[in-house]
Amino acid sequence: MKTRRDQTPIVIMNRINDYLDELIAQREKEIADNEALLIQSQMELEKLTKRTTSITAELQKIQLQTQNTTAGVIPAAFENALEAQQRLFLMRGNVEKLQSDYHHLLEQQEMLKTIKEELHKGIAEIEASRAGFDPVEGIEMIIQAQEAERQRLSRQMHDGPAQSLSNFILQTEIAMRLFEMDPQRAKEELESLKNSATQTFQKVRDFIFELRPMMLDDLGLFPTLKRYVDALQKSPGVNLQLTINGMERRLEPYLEVMIFRAVQELLNNAIRYSQANQIQIQINLTEEEIEVQVSDNGKGFDPEILQKNTTMGLKVIRDRVDLLGGTFMLDSQVGKGSKIKFSLPISEGNT
Repeated sequence: MKTRRDQTPIVIMNRINDYLDELIAQREKEIADNEALLIQSQMELEKLTKRTTSITAELQKIQLQTQNTTAGVIPAAFENALEAQQRLFLMRGNVEKLQSDYHHLLEQQEMLKTIKEELHKGIAEIEASRAGFDPVEGIEMIIQAQEAERQRLSRQMHDGPAQSLSNFILQTEIAMRLFEMDPQRAKEELESLKNSATQTFQKVRDFIFELRPMMLDDLGLFPTLKRYVDALQKSPGVNLQLTINGMERRLEPYLEVMIFRAVQELLNNAIRYSQANQIQIQINLTEEEIEVQVSDNGKGFDPEILQKNTTMGLKVIRDRVDLLGGTFMLDSQVGKGSKIKFSLPISEGNT
């Protein structure tokens, strides 16, 4: 199945407009869901705050009446206070994260609406003056806008995890107080917290790379792809082979981003959904174009699904390839694996 669609200016701009409408509708739903969850979490935080205040006051009261207090009451009250404080710390962190996500979604929504307004102005100008339009510049604007947001969020993730890690630190300090009542339990708790913090830190680093690999900006597409494939190669039962033919060089930023995201999506589909254990990625680079092919021995699927499902990743890749004036080919059968190949033109400005 090979496609090369009409690249006239108005057609391209209208397709970009439709794509923006989908993104805006998706953000609206995410904002509504986030707002509902935030309100619920804030109510829970308020309840926990009142409960913690009450428990702390009760603990202080018990401590003042130590002589008249039954043995075992103080440790139980102290454990209740520690548990309440832990839950409060965690809930505060959760609320702060939800608030941050909510503001980020609002910013993205405004950014998309601004792009849509500018696009409408462009369509009006073309219809009025019959001027030419470069489709590459249009899709470049959309892709760079998306990736600029991902890059901003990625940088914030370097500081954002401090909130999660601070919760671990606070829990550690609380656990240390248990040494006075149960040293063995305190040591076990500290060891558990240490392991959790280490795992969280590693997950955050992986998330940052998935969200926006910093080396994509610094070193370019090909070193980043090699690093990504090497990381996936560590997954048990998966054998990946990356072959690059041609002279490796930096491409336009929007091309590097689009190609990396496409390969990322194709490998994710092959491993998670097609359950492939043999995957070949071949890249052919010439002066005029770059060709990417991903083949696997997975379960395969019916190519007609692209016509029925408008949200799947393969359709997004095909649409972006078409908008950039490239070609897209899909060869897959149920039970016989898949082969996806696309090519994109390279402008003379790439070096």
